[in-house]
Amino acid sequence: MRHAAGGKICAEAAGVARSVQRAWQGPGRERDLVVLALKATLAAVLAWSAAAWLLRNTLALMAPWVALVLVRTTVYRSVAWAIQQTLAIALGTVVATAGAMVLGRPVVAMLLVLPVMLLIGNWQHFGEQGIAGATSALFTLAGGEWSAGIAADRVLAAFLGAGVGVMVNALVLPPVYLHSVHEAAGGVVRECCGILEVVAEGLKGPWRYEQAVRWQERARRLPGLLRALRSAVEWAEESTRLNPERRRRARPAGPLGEETLRTLEDVADHLQGLTRVLAEAAADSVRHAEVTRPYADFLHGVGQALTAYGRTVTGEDTQDARRELERTLRQVEAAHGDLRARLAGRPVLGAAAVELSGSLLAEARRLACRLCRGGTRGGTDASAGSGPPVR
Repeated sequence: MRHAAGGKICAEAAGVARSVQRAWQGPGRERDLVVLALKATLAAVLAWSAAAWLLRNTLALMAPWVALVLVRTTVYRSVAWAIQQTLAIALGTVVATAGAMVLGRPVVAMLLVLPVMLLIGNWQHFGEQGIAGATSALFTLAGGEWSAGIAADRVLAAFLGAGVGVMVNALVLPPVYLHSVHEAAGGVVRECCGILEVVAEGLKGPWRYEQAVRWQERARRLPGLLRALRSAVEWAEESTRLNPERRRRARPAGPLGEETLRTLEDVADHLQGLTRVLAEAAADSVRHAEVTRPYADFLHGVGQALTAYGRTVTGEDTQDARRELERTLRQVEAAHGDLRARLAGRPVLGAAAVELSGSLLAEARRLACRLCRGGTRGGTDASAGSGPPVR
């Protein structure tokens, strides 16, 4: 037991050390977290100093607390949360002050005010900040002094802290999360290319059922990668809203366009269909080898085109990648025509082979058409871009 606990502690320590090293080496999630922590600290100190200088009869904790929690991962989220939180704090402070002044006893006021504020906090327009109303009410009742002046100062402190938090987040290295989009898109493309490669290699000869099952299971994991990619795109788009840096920075590689996302989703869907067809036909793979062997060359070509497409999506060597993509797409179209001619002119070995060749040709047509359509439309989305470069 002690050995296992020690191993977990060592593994955690090693993970922390790797995170520190990545934060030191260059841009990434770890460095973003360090910057966010430093900005939140700066906002809290500034809010504390401003509140102590401008306001006398206030809870010293209120302004820095609000500023600290409002330095969020995007400027847009900071502004949205600032509105929600300050309104919740103002409501909680006013209700608690009124209850304490009427009832005279803080415990009795807590029994009546806190349930009401907790219920109000579930109102959808408060979002995740509804709990701030009950928290501010608790701070007010626990303070021991209640008056309209004190309540006004505490509400002003909340607004002051919110303003400082939003300003620090917007003016000091405002976050833009495009590297996560490029990493997620590159991961989807690499996995699709990897599936194409192993399937193409396997189809050069008779394949086993176990191989086909592994191909199918690997293709079934693609929707999870695509969900992560779409989430990263939405996060990156949010990070450019209300961001004062979005116009000043160069914009060669912004968030992916919707056409690019649909292209990758359709390619993943076609790969799932292809691996499903092969898994169903694996029982007669020896007899079907003559049908599937020509398919291997076509899949190699699709993999090369998808690799070039991925370079245009992530903004890597955009001009060279576009030329490479155009060349490989022409090869894919030619390979598809050649595949049709080869399969149509080959003598088939029964109804199962006819069914398999028809299914493979159908999946080949879908793959080729989707990739060609996406290459001529969606590839330009990423290269043109609409957001700042990766930080």
